[in-house]
Amino acid sequence: MKISIIGAGIGGLTTAIALRKYRPDIELEIIEGSPELKAAGAGLALAANAIVAFDHIGVKQQVLAVSNVLEAFRILDAKGRVISQTNNIAINRNLETISNFSVHRADLHRVLLAQIPDVPVLLNRKVWDFRSNGNGEDIRFADSSTTATDYVVAADGIHSIFREKLLPKSKLRYAGYTCWRGITDRLPTNFDQKAASESWGLGKRFGIVPLTDGRIYWFACLNVPKEKDEGCAAMGKKELLETFHGFHAPVSEIIGMTEPDKILWNDILDFAPVERFAFGRVLLLGDAAHATTPNLGQGACQAIEDAAVLGKLLTKHQLPEVAFKAFEQIRKERTRLIVNRSWQLGKVAQLSNPLLAGLRNFAMRLVPESVNERQVKALLDVEF
Repeated sequence: MKISIIGAGIGGLTTAIALRKYRPDIELEIIEGSPELKAAGAGLALAANAIVAFDHIGVKQQVLAVSNVLEAFRILDAKGRVISQTNNIAINRNLETISNFSVHRADLHRVLLAQIPDVPVLLNRKVWDFRSNGNGEDIRFADSSTTATDYVVAADGIHSIFREKLLPKSKLRYAGYTCWRGITDRLPTNFDQKAASESWGLGKRFGIVPLTDGRIYWFACLNVPKEKDEGCAAMGKKELLETFHGFHAPVSEIIGMTEPDKILWNDILDFAPVERFAFGRVLLLGDAAHATTPNLGQGACQAIEDAAVLGKLLTKHQLPEVAFKAFEQIRKERTRLIVNRSWQLGKVAQLSNPLLAGLRNFAMRLVPESVNERQVKALLDVEF
């Protein structure tokens, strides 16, 4: 029995680890469209549920070895005044967990790949089409070559060709804001390496996430009426410095110390929650099944959860198509809630009306910090 995992991103690699752990009898392969293994994006801030999932599949310590465990998270206004803050140390102690940590995508990718040295990764195999042959799936690649497999786990991201064909009515939706991401290789003066933050201005915000080895991952979101805006595509470090000039220190310093080739730009997209993940011998997983905006930091976390859940289900159900259907039933509602909450939070964070933004900040300052602990506890309520 062979399962082909489409996509060598975080979801695909974690799935391979989980399946190798729980079902070593299944032949695995990873099919990747890129000509080389290269982690897309910059940094990640991950939550407690990701650590629980990594623990289930036996790679928690390996991941933490390249991660920065964060002690605090703050939401600030553009002048640096606190709107909300989370004491991760207290939450970690009370819930006996690690509630928030950061990792460079390339570091995480390297660690995950090292856990599955016996799983072949086929590069430069961009899937063009697929169809059932009655006993499995025939996959056709962009170069017209083909391969056959018994089962497919499609972890090929938000632009998944599998979802596009199986759920043609599922269309990407633009969130109304675009985003630049960057990595610095040094720290500002007197910088707290254990605290992450988001600073909310009017129609724009700036996130700062310290990584290991004296690096910072940052992101800058800006309201833009339409996607694929040519003006945004042309923006570089100079224009970002102008856009976020009024923000508190060290925002400008962080942008200024970032090499231009380490700044990435992408519109923020997701798609409305779908009703199906399982299609016989094909399963959608991660962003292919439930892509979400990054406002809750749950995109990668949900893909990691998916992998652990699928691995456990394959110990209960010998036939993958039965496990796929059970996966759909278990994961559909949880991921729906995450996608919808993240979409709504993005709208709140990106408010551009001064009066509404002021009311938002005032209301958030009244919320007791215990609410943050309850939110972490809810994230930990995962059915593996």
